[in-house]
Amino acid sequence: MSNVEKQWVEVCEQDALVKDAGVCALVKDQQVAIFHLERSEEKLFAVSNYCPIGKANVISRGIVGSVANEPVIASPLYKQQFSLKSGRCLQQEDALLKTYPVRLENGQVQILA
Repeated sequence: MSNVEKQWVEVCEQDALVKDAGVCALVKDQQVAIFHLERSEEKLFAVSNYCPIGKANVISRGIVGSVANEPVIASPLYKQQFSLKSGRCLQQEDALLKTYPVRLENGQVQILA
């Protein structure tokens, strides 16, 4: 069992999010990219901001879209697409983004970290 318990951390107000784009937040010393997809069934996604292929914190600057109805983010460096649900890279199986549970609570964006 881990000594570090996860808890919901308030990150920002809902109004700070940019529709159909990403923003970056520092959560417990980790850069997290948060996406608000207005037309998706699920609206909020949170993944690591670190691109394991480009080796840089850039994911929040990527381009959002969908592949086979799965919401994805294309890294701005080499354009690999990562699932916003699972963090899985669609072009390179060994590349993965960490995902975080995210929710809205009383107008606040919260991440389980």
